Amino acid sequence: MANCVVVGINWGDEGKGRMVDLLTEDYDVVVRYQGGGNAGHTVVNDKGKFALHLLPSGIFRPGVVNVLGNGVALDPESLRREVEELQNRGVEITGENLKISTRASLLLPWHRELDALEEDRLGNLRFGSTRQGIAPFYADRAQKKTLMAGELLWPEQLQARLSTLAEWKNLTLDRVYGAKIWPLDKLASYLFDYAQWLKPFLCDTGALLAQAEAAGKRILFEAQLGALRDLEYGIWPYTTSSTTLAAYAPIGSGAPWIKVERVLGIVKAYSTCVGEGPFTCEMFGPEADTLREAGAEYGAKTGRPRRVGPIDLVATRYGVKMQGATELALTKLDVLSYLDRIPICTRYNVGGVPTDEFPFPAALSAAKPELAYMDGWKCDISGVRTWQALPEAARAYVERIETAVGCPISYVSVGAERDAFIRR
Repeated sequence: MANCVVVGINWGDEGKGRMVDLLTEDYDVVVRYQGGGNAGHTVVNDKGKFALHLLPSGIFRPGVVNVLGNGVALDPESLRREVEELQNRGVEITGENLKISTRASLLLPWHRELDALEEDRLGNLRFGSTRQGIAPFYADRAQKKTLMAGELLWPEQLQARLSTLAEWKNLTLDRVYGAKIWPLDKLASYLFDYAQWLKPFLCDTGALLAQAEAAGKRILFEAQLGALRDLEYGIWPYTTSSTTLAAYAPIGSGAPWIKVERVLGIVKAYSTCVGEGPFTCEMFGPEADTLREAGAEYGAKTGRPRRVGPIDLVATRYGVKMQGATELALTKLDVLSYLDRIPICTRYNVGGVPTDEFPFPAALSAAKPELAYMDGWKCDISGVRTWQALPEAARAYVERIETAVGCPISYVSVGAERDAFIRR
């Protein structure tokens, strides 16, 4: 079976974790290759309901090796809390089924503090950050001012590097924001504690993946967020600070030579968005409230109410292209079962000019959605497991999306549970 990347097609929160948990039945290794603990992947299986933030969604499958690659923002504090929470709920996590790249950089407490300080400074112009330190972390990494996880294995060199970084970072905290500085001894103590805990998980993930590839193992790459939040091709500046695209998967995993033949893009049956920025198809008022409640649309990391709207075919078509998707999974189709008529955003109108193309970010504020409507099916489909058993109106809805975005829909999810899906 070909190596596969599971990616988000829109703003994120499409249900990637749910699909990775399902697909890992057929894979040996699952790799998170970018992002940090600033978003959540919700998984429901025989062990319960979980919101993962840093851990790969293959962590529940016995025998699967889960990897945090060099492209990940490694927050040791958040990761330890997440691992211990899952262990307390009966999930086995050891140095055998969780591997962390020695080349992954450490997200430190000052990154979270700076994230919050800058959002507060921006006020009404804020980006809608989750305040988990992601932007300051990736900015520091680009400046080569982070610590690599592997440096924890070299304590003398680590101490010297830490001293230099603390002097530099404390200048920003004190003189730019007027915030408290981090004493060197406090930082050293923090790192020593987490160094001991992280050591059993650290390895050269490039070598690990090379061995897996040579042994014919099947590798699944898991992305965070979606194409519209990509640093390079998303809705600038309302993006994350890493590359959310499938093309980055081998690089962020530690094995840039690996070939990926399958890209499974995840699309929700309607649109959702967490955070600030343009959201052309957004609903408001009671209509939005009803959809939000029907889909339980609240951020897995922050609990913030998600902005909601009809499926956006313009944005979805763009996301399919940017991800190079070879197939799609459509999630949460069951949520729309209450609707008599289902709205679809078919194209945009930008300054009086209709367009099927996703606009340049600066033009999005002037974009208006053009809507069409399809008949609803008005019945519970959560127990359906075959394509032919779906109501005709539900099949027609799926087929219209498939035709409009030019990519086959291979999976249709009708519930959060592992088996609540239809394979086309």
